[in-house]
Amino acid sequence: MNVDLLLVLFLLASCVGLFVINKPRMDVVALLAMVALPLSGVISINEALAGFSDPSVVLIAALFVIGNGLVRTGIAYRLGDWLMRSAGSSETRLLILLMLAVAGLGSVMSSTGVVAIFIPVVLSIAARMKVSPRRLMMPLAFAGLISGMLTLVATPPNMVVHSELRRAGLDGFAFFSFAPIGLAILVLGIGYMLLARRWLGGDTVQEVAVEQRDTLDILAQRYRLPERERRLRVQPGSVLANQALDELKLRSQYGINVIAIERQYKFRKQLLIATGNTELFVGDVLLVDLASPAIGLLGAYEELGVESLQLSDSYYGDYSRELGLAEVALPPDSRLPGKTIQELGFRSTYKLNVVGVRRNHQALQGLLVDEKLKPADTLLVAGSWKHIHRLQGLSRDFLVLSLPAEIDDVAPAANQAPFALLGLAVMVGLMVSGLVPNVLAALIGCLVMGLFRCIDMDSAYKAIHWQSLVLIVGMLPFALALEITGGIALAVSGLIGLFGDAGPHALLACLFLLTAVIGLFISNTATAVLMAPVAISTATQLGASPYPFAMIVALAASAAFMTPISSPVNTLVLGPGQYRFADFVRVGVPFTLLVMLVSVLLVPWLFPL
Repeated sequence: MNVDLLLVLFLLASCVGLFVINKPRMDVVALLAMVALPLSGVISINEALAGFSDPSVVLIAALFVIGNGLVRTGIAYRLGDWLMRSAGSSETRLLILLMLAVAGLGSVMSSTGVVAIFIPVVLSIAARMKVSPRRLMMPLAFAGLISGMLTLVATPPNMVVHSELRRAGLDGFAFFSFAPIGLAILVLGIGYMLLARRWLGGDTVQEVAVEQRDTLDILAQRYRLPERERRLRVQPGSVLANQALDELKLRSQYGINVIAIERQYKFRKQLLIATGNTELFVGDVLLVDLASPAIGLLGAYEELGVESLQLSDSYYGDYSRELGLAEVALPPDSRLPGKTIQELGFRSTYKLNVVGVRRNHQALQGLLVDEKLKPADTLLVAGSWKHIHRLQGLSRDFLVLSLPAEIDDVAPAANQAPFALLGLAVMVGLMVSGLVPNVLAALIGCLVMGLFRCIDMDSAYKAIHWQSLVLIVGMLPFALALEITGGIALAVSGLIGLFGDAGPHALLACLFLLTAVIGLFISNTATAVLMAPVAISTATQLGASPYPFAMIVALAASAAFMTPISSPVNTLVLGPGQYRFADFVRVGVPFTLLVMLVSVLLVPWLFPL
């Protein structure tokens, strides 16, 4: 063992130690390594910085943008809505659909992002079904990890291994090379979690220790809106047809406040937030707030030519991504006390409707347009989230007390959802067909999303997880340094010496275990960077195909089931699931061994040795 190799191993061990204690941050450690390696003289500065030009790094950055486009257009959240509707009251059906949905979505976007999206959805469903979140949060995390085993672009370790194959002069993996093994592990994971959930306990619902925020439902109940909500369809011959709302004076004359309009276009239904200039047409369904629940009994509907429709649930809940509520207070220096809502021209000036007023902790009832505001009043306003946000900037006259929890799920580009799916389909199609390199396919998908305003440049830059990219770029030089100094050759000879006589299957199992154990202490991406060249060199020494060895490393890098700190996905569910460290060990270690067994059996069959 030469001096250069000892120096590289010392630097590598130092980095691993800093990763374990997480001080400083992992990306800072990677930058320190990027500086230390060329200063040691083992590699040149150009070799240390070569990771910035690696196609896999650009590809990963582009995939962050693609994933954010799916979030901004509401596709990810709509999948959560579908899950809530489809699960019904069955915990078993919920667990199966949850793991399928998370794994499917995670195969084309960040698994950490997918799990973050689904945590509030699962908490909401668990509360409704009176199921403990402990029984659902770990299946959610495991599905997020398994999603990394489904496609080439599902997780950075896959692309790191693919890049190492290309660097060795080989073809690399195809887009769906991982899918047969990943699908088998997903089926295994669903069956395993259906049995293992009993080990998690939680037969009774426990309160989750998170900060509680007002929801749309709470705000609506506080101002007694549910009893006044109605859906009215404009009938042929109605006096409302082809008229603007300001001209109709429905609120002052009939006590009918139009909040929004459901309008049917050729292939879809769209929600229009009502403004004074909004023109009504026959067939429009008006979402209205009544001054009194008895208005429909007074003949107003017949006079106006509208038909009352069934309202199964609050329309604020049905359209929470487009239609929002916010509670607004009047600060001491506000110019509004003493004026009525009608005098303010609230809808024409601020594009928002005042749907409630509270005074002395009581919600006022009746026609509010002529009610003079007082300094201590709080108003409930309804409208688009964009205009509610804008109201926050008018600090002299208004003080937005809080925004409901649903604002976290708002999709700012919801109308562009079909184009986001188009961008995703273009990317996947180009990757599967092989017409262009994967990195170009991802960049073309980003451009499609940008062209159709699914995502803007500011959001694109914010979507990229720069810490992950810097970590990859900083760790890539270690693989080269270990190769130059003979470290990889030493590791390969050690593996072959210990397990070579036992056969290739034993070597695959050893590689899987070694990769999974290293992944307990450092990120799975850094683990893949270190283990991929070892796996490929081992196969070369044995005269075997490098593909099964590389695949084993990629799968093991995603098999971070054993501890709550072995993956950000596990860490995310630790609090909401009220888990202890031992819960992950008890459930995760057996499952990791099962995944290893399936992988060692399937990989050589699909990728012959």
